[in-house]
Amino acid sequence: MSSVTPSEHVEFVLLVIPDVNGSLRGKALRPDAFEAALRHGTVMTDLLLALDPLDTPIPDYEKFGIRSGAADLVVQPEPSTLHDMRWRPGWRVCLGTPSWPDGSRCDLASREVLRGALAQMLETGYDAMAAIEYEVRLKDAANVPMTTGISYSAGEVVALDSFVSALRPALEGLGVELTAVHTEAAPGLVELNLAARPALQAADDAAYTKLAVKELARSMDLQASFLAKTAAGEEGSSGHVHFSCWRDGSNAFATGADVMRSAIAGVLEHLPAASLLLNPTINSYKRLVPGWFAPTNVSWGVENRSCAVRAITSARPELCRFECRRPGADANPYLALAAIAVAAADGLRRGARPPEPVVGDAYSRADLTMLPSSLEASLLAFGADTVLQRGLGETFSDYYATSRSWELKAWQETVTEWEKIRYERSV
Repeated sequence: MSSVTPSEHVEFVLLVIPDVNGSLRGKALRPDAFEAALRHGTVMTDLLLALDPLDTPIPDYEKFGIRSGAADLVVQPEPSTLHDMRWRPGWRVCLGTPSWPDGSRCDLASREVLRGALAQMLETGYDAMAAIEYEVRLKDAANVPMTTGISYSAGEVVALDSFVSALRPALEGLGVELTAVHTEAAPGLVELNLAARPALQAADDAAYTKLAVKELARSMDLQASFLAKTAAGEEGSSGHVHFSCWRDGSNAFATGADVMRSAIAGVLEHLPAASLLLNPTINSYKRLVPGWFAPTNVSWGVENRSCAVRAITSARPELCRFECRRPGADANPYLALAAIAVAAADGLRRGARPPEPVVGDAYSRADLTMLPSSLEASLLAFGADTVLQRGLGETFSDYYATSRSWELKAWQETVTEWEKIRYERSV
């Protein structure tokens, strides 16, 4: 798929790059302009690297973005990611790789950070396979949840037929394999399971899935949200990452328990700092409370969903993997996978050994180290983990920490209605 010649007429190709929050940003190119971009690249402003979720420029960056004049990045389309947007006839979408004007690699770009992390995995002798499962909240045009909150309800998932039946071909057109759909234990909460892929493609699949779900819902006068927590007292939206290590076409987790355990040990050791990437927003931490299948401590167990990492074994070798249950649906899939890959690679390099697996309820274990419960605490943990920072790239780590500090500052400067209602009469 190295050109724009598909089976039907093309009006535009949407060339996109994921920003630091995981949102796809870019521009629609006419076919001739896209063909030219394939040969020479095209330009987009480096301000895309320095915007917050509300599109406000972050002024704390000096070498790019608003303070440096918002110069150009050169974006090269990656033809293997060129796919049809079937819900928009005549449109295609393609991921691009940005570089600086001098041709050097843009080490701040999310997709490039993941490439670097996977290169470290390869240095340990393994390729990474991954799959991301998303929980998304669906509401109708009247803002009413489309399910009642009964998990794994056969009747309610069938009632989602109009949306799911439209979503499957939309994802198929994007090269994404949707393997299963089921309802979850909160009103409107639906889980989408994606097939395992080589890790970079798994992140691409996740980014394309978010795009398709939101766009398709909008076209059907529905609402789709990947916010980690939308209502108190309800289960939040997760973005669990399934991960395995492969060598010579075989799953190393199936042929050697020590390999899986070393990878898990690395993830556990770096999980407090990695939380900054797995739980990147103020809202992320509203999901991470006991009792809602969202992990709060450094823990692992075999088939134990109360733990941060769940080891999954199977008689089918290809299904042996671990599931990192810490990420929310709000995480940038490229950065979530990068953090897990860097941590796992560190564990594999050192032949690390995890503690004994948790049996029973991990939430009740007072002896386990607690994970950060706020963005501020995650920032502190990230700043203390030099191994993770080096693995992600020190330049990127400084850049990313600055973006999270900006989020924290925005929250600290906000006065909420909750504060006014709770305190105004009593102080």
